[in-house]
Amino acid sequence: MRPIDLRPLIADPHGTLAALREAGPVHRVQGADGNPAWLVTRYEDVRRALADPRLSLDKRNAKPGNYAGLSLPPALDANLLNMDPPDHTRIRRLVVKAFTPGRVEKLREPVRRLADGLLDAVEPAGAADLLAVYAGPLPIMVTCDLLGIPQERRLDFRAWTDTLITPDPARPEAAREAVGNMIRFFTGLLAAKRAEPADDLLSDLIAVRDAGDRLSEDELTSLAFLLLFAGYENTVHLIANSVLALLDHPEELRALRKNPDGLAAAVEELNRWDGPGPLAIRRFPLEDVEIGGVTVPAGETVLLSLASANRDPARFPDPDRLDLRRNNSGSLALGHGIHYCLGAALGRMETETALAALLDRFEKLELAVPRGELKWRPSIRARGLISLPVRWSATSRTRF
Repeated sequence: MRPIDLRPLIADPHGTLAALREAGPVHRVQGADGNPAWLVTRYEDVRRALADPRLSLDKRNAKPGNYAGLSLPPALDANLLNMDPPDHTRIRRLVVKAFTPGRVEKLREPVRRLADGLLDAVEPAGAADLLAVYAGPLPIMVTCDLLGIPQERRLDFRAWTDTLITPDPARPEAAREAVGNMIRFFTGLLAAKRAEPADDLLSDLIAVRDAGDRLSEDELTSLAFLLLFAGYENTVHLIANSVLALLDHPEELRALRKNPDGLAAAVEELNRWDGPGPLAIRRFPLEDVEIGGVTVPAGETVLLSLASANRDPARFPDPDRLDLRRNNSGSLALGHGIHYCLGAALGRMETETALAALLDRFEKLELAVPRGELKWRPSIRARGLISLPVRWSATSRTRF
């Protein structure tokens, strides 16, 4: 049987996944690179698989000829998304303290100042591409400030990241160039911080390595890459997707304005309903594993559909309805188990703050183009808009 082509997920992800979920819990599919994989669609199966130690993230356990995700050199590949315990446990422990809810909460006011500054700059225009001027720059600024990335290199890194996530088939060499640029960037940056340490996370990680030799050079470079690469990209699209969802559901937006205290719960629902990460990182069974009644052979690729699981009616009643007051306990938008998103607290706080500043500022916010003209990035790995043109008028003080 030919693997199912997943390209329809780009145009209609939730409709496509609903049909697959109804048809069966596990499907043989074609990955983004054309190689086969197994797609898991139902909530209980996805949740169990996310925490199953028999499903490895280490690409060395992949059988040749199966989908294996991004191909990166060792200097960038020795990161948490490619690791199992004990290495995963050791490295995650080094950085988890930087992302505890308490430490993240201390960043809320500085992040709000950044958000207000971005809106100050564009408010007089009355219209803009919100992705370009707000949803995109804010998480980059926050993550780069946290890591200590020089201001003049931030846009470069965004361009390299975009190239890796949505490669241009007409320019296959572009991805290699982006990877080379990243390696040179991080090699130089880490050398500079080793020579002149600063009050930032990268300097702290270098001190840990140099003092205790707990990180190899590749692990250090790869961790820096992951913290920057994963530290902002999902948040960019969660903010933009959330704004679009609210504009598409004006009754929910009105209710949120009347109850600003419900913003944290609203962000959880927005992430469940149309989050930026439709798939968990690919996994490779260490032995033959049964998932949803289907035996997946050792070494073949397993794709866990977070987007499908989060709209499974067996777990969430009326799952296709956006309900900002829904109880979202059990949502898998940020994963589950030992690989639960390291930056979950930071991403939530940034999204809450971005929406609060935006809704506090603009009483009337609407799309500046017909809804049908919006385009999504051509990727099954990331759910994100290419642009989000909006316009606004008057000011509001909802006081989020």
